[in-house]
Amino acid sequence: MARIVSLGSALQDIYMVDHDDLRPTAIGGEAIFGKVLVGAKVDIDKAYYSVGGGGVNSAITFARHEHEAVFIGNVANDPAGYAIVRVLDNEGIDSSYVNFLERKSTGTSVILLDSKSGERTILTCRGASEQFGNFDEKDLDLIKPDWMYVTTLRGDFDTLERFLIHAKELDVRVMFNPGVRELNDANRLTRLLKYVNVLLVNKSEASMIVPGVTLSEQIYHLGGYVETVIITDGAMGGIATNGTDTYRFGIYEDTKVKDATGAGDAFGSGFLASIADGVSFRKALIFASANSTSVVQKLGANKGALCKGGDLHPMPIQKI
Repeated sequence: MARIVSLGSALQDIYMVDHDDLRPTAIGGEAIFGKVLVGAKVDIDKAYYSVGGGGVNSAITFARHEHEAVFIGNVANDPAGYAIVRVLDNEGIDSSYVNFLERKSTGTSVILLDSKSGERTILTCRGASEQFGNFDEKDLDLIKPDWMYVTTLRGDFDTLERFLIHAKELDVRVMFNPGVRELNDANRLTRLLKYVNVLLVNKSEASMIVPGVTLSEQIYHLGGYVETVIITDGAMGGIATNGTDTYRFGIYEDTKVKDATGAGDAFGSGFLASIADGVSFRKALIFASANSTSVVQKLGANKGALCKGGDLHPMPIQKI
């Protein structure tokens, strides 16, 4: 068992699920929810409330894997904020480092989901999860984590750098899954990768950091910055290296996607939950893929997160 702190956002997710009114329609090469008209009142089949955000999603996987999970994030003094803290407490996650911000609302996402196709559009008001400058890296002195898992801080490089440097000083290992705001400043991002032990990106995100068309080219270049790199490529699987072994892997299971929200968080946290247990690099990749597959089969960004100890079936994975 390890002590893992998750750094990132906390959101209330409100799902609006329908089987016909949100049917995607192609217009000008883009897909839109074509039957929702301006000024119309649309009857939705189901409303579902959940919690999400990269920091919360990853902490839930760590807790279900029986690690000591700690979450650092921002919410507001409102019903959504209290709901998020209640979920953290119910999952056995240390919520004592959650900050309650004044004059803010808790971040909220409204997810329009077509139940037939699984396609979705997400409307997000980030509220308290828009800013992270109030985070105090000295909290790591009290938490004493073995690992720190960092999701997007919305381009707040100052806070990101403070935490990465202090984690290095404390010999805390770091896994980082950057977001668009970090990726848009590739020069500043690459300067911070020397503090990162494990980097997770998808293929298009990797192309924003390094040159290369193929996964093999991208992982070669990223390997010059970070020892362990994982690049995912949707239904094509992905590629991963730990500096010694490199694996090309497919998907864990060809299944219908009910809700893709949280798939990336499930993969990254599933990988780290396994590595923190001391399992092999290969087995950690398999669990990561299984965790992501389980999450997309349920409504909600973390409802399907796997617990420790379940049986996993074989999947396509090959050492190269």
